[in-house]
Amino acid sequence: SGREPDLDAPLTAGVEINLHLPALLPADYVPDVHLRLILYKRIATAACDEELRDLQVELIDRFGLLPAPARNLLRIAGIRQRAVALGIEKIDASEGGGFLLFGDDSRADPLALVKLVESSEGAFRLQGTHRLRFTGDLAKPERRFEYIESLLERLQSSA
Repeated sequence: SGREPDLDAPLTAGVEINLHLPALLPADYVPDVHLRLILYKRIATAACDEELRDLQVELIDRFGLLPAPARNLLRIAGIRQRAVALGIEKIDASEGGGFLLFGDDSRADPLALVKLVESSEGAFRLQGTHRLRFTGDLAKPERRFEYIESLLERLQSSA
């Protein structure tokens, strides 16, 4: 792309996401270790939601209905795609809340971020320039996913 690489910058493995939920392809669902590794790579390198949906259809077609850990894995892959687009480095969410860690090249809409913090009645607060902390009842896994997906949607630039 014509840019010089920054050789002093650390290599990153992408966005780190920890929702404190099992997210894997269980051995009893995909018994072949080699095939499981191939599927993990395909999930990790999926470029868009459509590719993830196609992978989900393929998994269901080949192995049957997805167990909860496999559904979690695919949903986290979708969250990872949105987080990369926003320049977020880390997402951590557990039962009582969590945080987002923005990278130096964050593309989150600053105005949306300010509105979010001001209108949240304390549910959101900035810690420094790179961390957004949030609190809420996220005990149920589905609620945790919905909360993070909604939050990322709200932070997208309106441009």
